[in-house]
Amino acid sequence: MTRMVEVVIDSVRVSLTNQQRIVMLRESGRERYLPIWIGPYEAEAITISLQEIEVARPQTHDLLLQSLTKLGARLIRVEVVSLKKDVFYGNLVLELDGKLYDVDARPSDSIALAVRAHVPILVNSEILREAGLTPEVDIQAEVLDVEDEPTPEAESDMESEETSKRLSLFEEFLQNVNLDDVAGDSGTQEDDSAAGEGNQGNQDDKPRS
Repeated sequence: MTRMVEVVIDSVRVSLTNQQRIVMLRESGRERYLPIWIGPYEAEAITISLQEIEVARPQTHDLLLQSLTKLGARLIRVEVVSLKKDVFYGNLVLELDGKLYDVDARPSDSIALAVRAHVPILVNSEILREAGLTPEVDIQAEVLDVEDEPTPEAESDMESEETSKRLSLFEEFLQNVNLDDVAGDSGTQEDDSAAGEGNQGNQDDKPRS
């Protein structure tokens, strides 16, 4: 049976190398993070809700949530259920007439809805194991394992190479991510013309490269 782990939104950030947006999810009660690449429009939608910025007209995710409410459905939770070929897949879990329904959705849209409806965000534990990041702790543990455990020469070389690779990837990730929130950029645009056009050609919901 799949085990789901609750996460919270740690921050929305911007990559310094390509200006792509990243939502950082953090496991509740633990310093383990899951970065998900999202589009600029979805990043703005999440940031607007997190900062409780008032907009003149309903945004797309506001409209969807209001429509669900008018139709008698209720958003119970959102889930990140799988990771296939570097793409995350999510679900909306809706309640209607006492029954639960799973609706396929991108994690970025799911998260934008979750922050508006104030519902839990759950992630498949296998995804956290595969793509999650634990700063310093996991890296130090790996280094100690390689140094302390006596192994045959060939096996030791392979472990050292793998550890160096993961250290390099993690360092590169930290160097390429701006520690400031997206909201600290030129400003979250609130008018209708700015909010709806940023989704074209979007490489959305991908993990770190």
